Amino acid sequence: AEVARMLHDAKSAALVDNFAGQWLQLRNLDSIKPDPDKFPEFDAELRASMKQETRLFFKNLMDRDRSVLDLLTAKYSFVNERLAKFYGIEGVTGSEFRKVDLTGTPRGGVLTQASVLTVSSYPNRTSVVIRGKWVLENLLNAPPPPPPPDVPSLDEKGLGVTVSLRQQMEIHRANPVCASCHTKMDPLGFGLENFNAIGKYRLSDGKFPIDSSGTTPDGRPFTSAVELENLIAAQPQDFADCVTEKMLT
Repeated sequence: AEVARMLHDAKSAALVDNFAGQWLQLRNLDSIKPDPDKFPEFDAELRASMKQETRLFFKNLMDRDRSVLDLLTAKYSFVNERLAKFYGIEGVTGSEFRKVDLTGTPRGGVLTQASVLTVSSYPNRTSVVIRGKWVLENLLNAPPPPPPPDVPSLDEKGLGVTVSLRQQMEIHRANPVCASCHTKMDPLGFGLENFNAIGKYRLSDGKFPIDSSGTTPDGRPFTSAVELENLIAAQPQDFADCVTEKMLT
Protein backbone atom coordinates (compact mmCIF):
# COMPACT_ATOMS: atom_id res chain seq x y z
CA ALA A 1 0.00 0.00 0.00
CA GLU A 2 2.84 2.36 0.80
CA VAL A 3 4.54 1.65 -2.51
CA ALA A 4 1.26 2.29 -4.34
CA ARG A 5 0.85 5.59 -2.50
CA MET A 6 4.38 6.68 -3.42
CA LEU A 7 3.94 5.75 -7.07
CA HIS A 8 0.75 7.81 -7.28
CA ASP A 9 2.50 10.84 -5.77
CA ALA A 10 3.67 13.52 -8.19
CA LYS A 11 7.21 12.98 -6.94
CA SER A 12 7.24 9.59 -8.67
CA ALA A 13 8.00 11.47 -11.88
CA ALA A 14 11.60 11.38 -10.68
CA LEU A 15 11.58 7.61 -11.26
CA VAL A 16 10.67 8.21 -14.88
CA ASP A 17 13.18 11.00 -15.43
CA ASN A 18 16.06 9.48 -13.50
CA PHE A 19 15.75 5.71 -13.92
CA ALA A 20 14.40 5.69 -17.48
CA GLY A 21 16.71 8.57 -18.35
CA GLN A 22 19.76 6.60 -17.24
CA TRP A 23 18.73 3.07 -18.23
CA LEU A 24 17.40 3.91 -21.71
CA GLN A 25 20.06 6.65 -22.13
CA LEU A 26 17.44 9.31 -22.84
CA ARG A 27 19.68 11.90 -21.24
CA ASN A 28 22.15 11.44 -24.08
CA LEU A 29 19.54 12.65 -26.56
CA ASP A 30 20.14 16.25 -25.48
CA SER A 31 23.73 16.12 -26.72
CA ILE A 32 23.13 14.21 -29.96
CA LYS A 33 23.68 16.35 -33.07
CA PRO A 34 22.68 14.46 -36.23
CA ASP A 35 24.28 15.64 -39.46
CA PRO A 36 22.00 18.47 -40.70
CA ASP A 37 22.86 17.74 -44.34
CA LYS A 38 21.78 14.11 -44.08
CA PHE A 39 18.90 14.64 -41.65
CA PRO A 40 17.51 18.15 -42.26
CA GLU A 41 14.17 17.28 -40.61
CA PHE A 42 15.83 16.80 -37.23
CA ASP A 43 15.38 19.88 -35.04
CA ALA A 44 14.84 20.86 -31.41
CA GLU A 45 11.09 20.22 -31.64
CA LEU A 46 11.56 16.70 -32.98
CA ARG A 47 14.23 15.97 -30.36
CA ALA A 48 11.86 17.07 -27.57
CA SER A 49 9.01 15.02 -29.04
CA MET A 50 11.17 11.90 -29.21
CA LYS A 51 12.15 12.27 -25.60
CA GLN A 52 8.59 12.94 -24.44
CA GLU A 53 7.27 9.86 -26.25
CA THR A 54 9.55 7.52 -24.30
CA ARG A 55 8.96 9.39 -21.05
CA LEU A 56 5.16 9.11 -21.39
CA PHE A 57 5.42 5.49 -22.50
CA PHE A 58 7.40 4.57 -19.38
CA LYS A 59 5.14 6.68 -17.12
CA ASN A 60 2.01 5.03 -18.50
CA LEU A 61 3.48 1.61 -17.78
CA MET A 62 4.26 2.65 -14.22
CA ASP A 63 0.99 4.50 -13.52
CA ARG A 64 -1.18 1.67 -14.85
CA ASP A 65 0.90 -1.10 -13.30
CA ARG A 66 1.42 -2.70 -16.67
CA SER A 67 3.61 -5.74 -17.25
CA VAL A 68 7.29 -4.97 -17.65
CA LEU A 69 7.03 -6.87 -20.94
CA ASP A 70 5.07 -3.92 -22.36
CA LEU A 71 8.46 -2.26 -22.70
CA LEU A 72 9.11 -4.75 -25.48
CA THR A 73 5.75 -5.84 -26.87
CA ALA A 74 3.35 -2.89 -26.52
CA LYS A 75 1.65 -2.02 -29.82
CA TYR A 76 0.91 1.50 -28.65
CA SER A 77 2.82 4.65 -27.90
CA PHE A 78 2.34 8.38 -27.34
CA VAL A 79 2.83 10.96 -30.09
CA ASN A 80 2.00 14.51 -31.03
CA GLU A 81 1.52 15.83 -34.56
CA ARG A 82 5.24 16.42 -35.11
CA LEU A 83 6.23 12.90 -34.15
CA ALA A 84 3.21 11.31 -35.84
CA LYS A 85 4.20 12.83 -39.18
CA PHE A 86 7.76 11.65 -38.67
CA TYR A 87 6.48 8.11 -38.00
CA GLY A 88 3.96 8.22 -40.85
CA ILE A 89 0.96 7.99 -38.50
CA GLU A 90 -2.14 9.77 -39.78
CA GLY A 91 -4.93 11.50 -37.89
CA VAL A 92 -2.89 13.23 -35.18
CA THR A 93 -3.01 17.03 -35.01
CA GLY A 94 -1.72 19.53 -32.50
CA SER A 95 1.11 19.61 -30.00
CA GLU A 96 -0.68 17.52 -27.36
CA PHE A 97 0.54 13.96 -26.95
CA ARG A 98 -2.00 11.18 -27.13
CA LYS A 99 -1.96 7.38 -27.08
CA VAL A 100 -1.98 5.78 -30.53
CA ASP A 101 -2.39 2.20 -31.75
CA LEU A 102 0.68 0.89 -33.58
CA THR A 103 -0.95 -2.30 -34.87
CA GLY A 104 -0.03 -2.81 -38.51
CA THR A 105 3.07 -0.61 -38.26
CA PRO A 106 6.73 -1.66 -37.92
CA ARG A 107 6.87 -0.07 -34.48
CA GLY A 108 6.12 -1.31 -30.99
CA GLY A 109 8.15 -1.30 -27.78
CA VAL A 110 11.10 0.87 -26.80
CA LEU A 111 13.48 -0.52 -29.43
CA THR A 112 11.49 1.12 -32.23
CA GLN A 113 11.16 4.51 -30.55
CA ALA A 114 13.13 7.28 -32.21
CA SER A 115 14.77 8.38 -28.96
CA VAL A 116 16.47 5.01 -28.44
CA LEU A 117 17.35 4.65 -32.13
CA THR A 118 18.93 8.12 -32.23
CA VAL A 119 21.06 7.75 -29.10
CA SER A 120 22.38 4.44 -30.46
CA SER A 121 23.55 5.88 -33.80
CA TYR A 122 26.35 8.01 -35.14
CA PRO A 123 25.52 11.58 -36.24
CA ASN A 124 25.81 10.60 -39.91
CA ARG A 125 24.67 6.95 -40.01
CA THR A 126 23.35 4.00 -38.07
CA SER A 127 25.66 1.71 -36.13
CA VAL A 128 24.88 -1.97 -35.76
CA VAL A 129 27.68 -2.10 -33.21
CA ILE A 130 26.32 0.64 -30.93
CA ARG A 131 22.75 -0.62 -31.28
CA GLY A 132 23.77 -4.24 -30.69
CA LYS A 133 25.76 -3.18 -27.65
CA TRP A 134 22.73 -1.19 -26.41
CA VAL A 135 20.54 -4.30 -26.62
CA LEU A 136 23.13 -6.49 -24.90
CA GLU A 137 23.64 -4.01 -22.06
CA ASN A 138 20.13 -2.74 -21.47
CA LEU A 139 17.80 -5.58 -22.43
CA LEU A 140 19.86 -8.77 -22.10
CA ASN A 141 22.09 -7.69 -19.20
CA ALA A 142 25.08 -9.13 -21.04
CA PRO A 143 27.42 -6.21 -21.80
CA PRO A 144 30.33 -7.05 -24.12
CA PRO A 145 33.91 -6.57 -22.90
CA PRO A 146 35.73 -3.33 -23.79
CA PRO A 147 37.12 -3.28 -27.33
CA PRO A 148 40.78 -4.23 -27.72
CA PRO A 149 43.28 -1.47 -28.50
CA ASP A 150 44.01 -0.45 -32.08
CA VAL A 151 40.79 -1.82 -33.55
CA PRO A 152 40.65 -0.81 -37.24
CA SER A 153 37.85 1.61 -38.06
CA LEU A 154 35.12 0.87 -40.56
CA ASP A 155 35.72 2.05 -44.14
CA GLU A 156 32.70 4.31 -44.66
CA LYS A 157 33.49 5.76 -48.08
CA GLY A 158 31.57 3.16 -50.08
CA LEU A 159 28.69 2.53 -47.69
CA GLY A 160 25.37 2.51 -49.54
CA VAL A 161 27.14 3.13 -52.85
CA THR A 162 29.47 0.22 -53.65
CA VAL A 163 28.86 -1.94 -50.60
CA SER A 164 26.08 -2.44 -48.05
CA LEU A 165 26.65 -1.96 -44.34
CA ARG A 166 26.07 -5.68 -43.78
CA GLN A 167 28.75 -6.55 -46.36
CA GLN A 168 31.18 -4.05 -44.83
CA MET A 169 30.59 -5.45 -41.35
CA GLU A 170 31.23 -8.99 -42.64
CA ILE A 171 34.63 -7.79 -43.84
CA HIS A 172 35.21 -6.16 -40.45
CA ARG A 173 34.32 -9.36 -38.60
CA ALA A 174 36.81 -11.33 -40.69
CA ASN A 175 39.46 -9.86 -38.40
CA PRO A 176 39.75 -12.42 -35.55
CA VAL A 177 40.42 -9.61 -33.08
CA CYS A 178 37.02 -8.10 -33.88
CA ALA A 179 35.01 -11.26 -34.42
CA SER A 180 34.65 -12.43 -30.81
CA CYS A 181 32.46 -9.48 -29.75
CA HIS A 182 30.96 -8.53 -33.10
CA THR A 183 29.39 -11.95 -33.62
CA LYS A 184 27.14 -11.13 -30.64
CA MET A 185 26.56 -7.42 -31.20
CA ASP A 186 26.17 -7.09 -34.95
CA PRO A 187 23.26 -9.52 -35.49
CA LEU A 188 21.25 -7.66 -32.84
CA GLY A 189 22.06 -4.31 -34.40
CA PHE A 190 21.05 -5.47 -37.86
CA GLY A 191 17.56 -6.09 -36.50
CA LEU A 192 17.19 -2.31 -36.15
CA GLU A 193 18.58 -1.37 -39.57
CA ASN A 194 15.14 -0.58 -40.99
CA PHE A 195 15.35 2.62 -38.91
CA ASN A 196 17.84 5.28 -39.93
CA ALA A 197 20.12 7.26 -37.61
CA ILE A 198 17.22 9.37 -36.29
CA GLY A 199 14.71 6.53 -36.14
CA LYS A 200 12.82 7.04 -39.40
CA TYR A 201 11.62 3.86 -41.07
CA ARG A 202 13.26 2.91 -44.37
CA LEU A 203 13.49 -0.05 -46.73
CA SER A 204 16.91 0.67 -48.22
CA ASP A 205 20.25 2.19 -47.33
CA GLY A 206 21.52 3.99 -50.38
CA LYS A 207 20.97 1.63 -53.30
CA PHE A 208 20.99 -1.50 -51.15
CA PRO A 209 17.81 -3.07 -49.75
CA ILE A 210 17.99 -3.59 -46.01
CA ASP A 211 18.28 -7.08 -44.57
CA SER A 212 17.19 -6.79 -40.93
CA SER A 213 17.53 -10.47 -40.11
CA GLY A 214 19.73 -11.69 -37.31
CA THR A 215 20.03 -14.05 -34.38
CA THR A 216 20.00 -13.62 -30.63
CA PRO A 217 23.16 -14.66 -28.73
CA ASP A 218 21.51 -18.01 -27.98
CA GLY A 219 20.83 -18.64 -31.67
CA ARG A 220 17.13 -17.72 -32.11
CA PRO A 221 16.46 -16.08 -35.53
CA PHE A 222 14.47 -12.90 -36.18
CA THR A 223 13.76 -10.71 -39.19
CA SER A 224 12.79 -7.36 -37.66
CA ALA A 225 13.09 -5.19 -34.56
CA VAL A 226 9.62 -6.22 -33.37
CA GLU A 227 10.49 -9.91 -33.74
CA LEU A 228 13.69 -9.31 -31.78
CA GLU A 229 11.71 -7.68 -28.97
CA ASN A 230 9.25 -10.58 -28.94
CA LEU A 231 12.10 -13.08 -28.61
CA ILE A 232 13.49 -11.19 -25.63
CA ALA A 233 10.00 -11.07 -24.12
CA ALA A 234 9.67 -14.83 -24.65
CA GLN A 235 12.08 -15.23 -21.72
CA PRO A 236 10.16 -13.02 -19.29
CA GLN A 237 12.02 -13.92 -16.11
CA ASP A 238 15.39 -13.10 -17.67
CA PHE A 239 14.11 -9.72 -18.83
CA ALA A 240 12.43 -8.97 -15.49
CA ASP A 241 15.70 -9.82 -13.72
CA CYS A 242 17.55 -7.50 -16.10
CA VAL A 243 15.20 -4.58 -15.36
CA THR A 244 15.40 -5.26 -11.62
CA GLU A 245 19.17 -5.24 -11.66
CA LYS A 246 19.20 -2.00 -13.66
CA MET A 247 16.94 -0.39 -11.06
CA LEU A 248 19.12 -1.58 -8.21
CA THR A 249 22.27 -0.24 -9.81
